[in-house]
Amino acid sequence: MRTRTPLLALLTAALAAGVLPLASAGGAQAATVTEVSTAAQLKAALAAVAPGDTIRLADGTYTGNFKATVPATASARITLTGSGRAVLTAGGGYGLHLNGASHWTVYGVTVTGGQKGIVADAATGVVIDSVTVHDLDMEGVHFRTSSRDGVIRNSRIYDTGHDGRGMGEGVYVGSAGDLTDRSDNVRILDNVIGPGVGGENVDIKEGTTGTRVIGNTFDGGGLTGANYDDSWVDVKGNDVLVENNRGVRTTNNGYETHTQQSGWGCGTVFRGNVSDLTGATGDKRLAVNVTNLSASCPTTVYSSNTVTGGNGLTNIAVTP
Repeated sequence: MRTRTPLLALLTAALAAGVLPLASAGGAQAATVTEVSTAAQLKAALAAVAPGDTIRLADGTYTGNFKATVPATASARITLTGSGRAVLTAGGGYGLHLNGASHWTVYGVTVTGGQKGIVADAATGVVIDSVTVHDLDMEGVHFRTSSRDGVIRNSRIYDTGHDGRGMGEGVYVGSAGDLTDRSDNVRILDNVIGPGVGGENVDIKEGTTGTRVIGNTFDGGGLTGANYDDSWVDVKGNDVLVENNRGVRTTNNGYETHTQQSGWGCGTVFRGNVSDLTGATGDKRLAVNVTNLSASCPTTVYSSNTVTGGNGLTNIAVTP
């Protein structure tokens, strides 16, 4: 059912969902709120939505693969919202695919049961907020194909990588070996990731720049080691900030940097992270393991990082 909603009511709902207020060059205007309660209605709404609109999901199970392809704008975002009891469940494929769907906000819903949870392809300014993503064959949330300025925040991701190939990352930024994938300036903020994540909690690929990983809680219970995953966060992109995170349970290290492609994996800053390596059995057992330090490829580990258990804080000089 499609209903026209007065601007004031829409703004109130949007603010409650963390969505930017609507605006246009011609001034304020009404936008459409679409209430859906079935999978068929959701697919129809995703196809018909326009910039500034909101799709609101009733509690219930929505079975299928759901794709958004309509781009919005920074001043007139599209919002897909529901409670955690609005569950998108897929038997395979992607639960929610934001394919070219720039400036969307996805708020509150649960995504489960597919190959991958939420995937952003060539979508700028996507905000994923307060969602739950779990029980997937591969990764939970993936920003790729130059999906710049994306945000995943206040969310819960667990039980991924059920196919056992070590490809079940919690949050995946970029594409392995593809330097054309400039999924830059992704922000990973205040999430709880793990346990049961079959790859790294966060994997930041070469070709990407400016990722921010701040205020998250990581649980490495579930690391498989099947694809070199032996830390909560693996940084292969450039100019990454890893700050004020807390981690428990890992097979080896807390955080790692690597150069997979020449000139990448450089400029990472680690600050204020709390690492518990109790029970780790790998060869290094460091809170921050830097594999690629050089004058042209710096990494900075501040003394504000702390570690319990393992063999120490890091293998490079610590900055006060």
